[in-house]
Amino acid sequence: MAKRSAPEVNAGSMADIAFLLLIFFLVTTTIETDSGISRKLPPELDENQPPPPIIKERNLFVVNVSSNGELLVEEELMELKDLRAAAVEFLDNGAGTGDDACSYCQGPKDPASSVNPTKAIIALQNNRGTSYKRYIAVQNELVAAYNELRNREAQRLYGAPFVEMEARYNDARTSDSEKNKLKPQLEKIREMYPEKLSEAEPKK
Repeated sequence: MAKRSAPEVNAGSMADIAFLLLIFFLVTTTIETDSGISRKLPPELDENQPPPPIIKERNLFVVNVSSNGELLVEEELMELKDLRAAAVEFLDNGAGTGDDACSYCQGPKDPASSVNPTKAIIALQNNRGTSYKRYIAVQNELVAAYNELRNREAQRLYGAPFVEMEARYNDARTSDSEKNKLKPQLEKIREMYPEKLSEAEPKK
């Protein structure tokens, strides 16, 4: 009895199938991107550079985070939940007069606190033992203080919150004409409440 020959498998289309599967996974797979905190590194030291301006103590809001996560704000213990409100009050104090006067500030105008948001600086210092979770939580509250004030002024001037306007500007689907309109508005709000958040080297 003659042996039957095994039927051959046509593998000619296997490359096409593999190629289609590759395209499918490339299109449908989402790639996660790491999110971080937006910070600018200080410029390189230059001997010809003029010395930094002298900062008055009243324009400095000092936040210290201990190794066990305790907050010392302006040399007083404070809970994390109260940090944002304290930062807002400092930034929006507006106690300046003359050239330092702030026409849009709504703070208490405490003579011992900041004169103008453009001169107000928040100085953050962590301990080397500070947990990363606590560090991020403190950063979030301080950035939220800036955003709260920026949202208020953007709503007053342009009828929309600052973070919403910024998100529209950064959206790739936003038209160039709308971006050109949003850009000067965002710059104006940033000039009114510039994010001056200074981080000192962590203590041991």
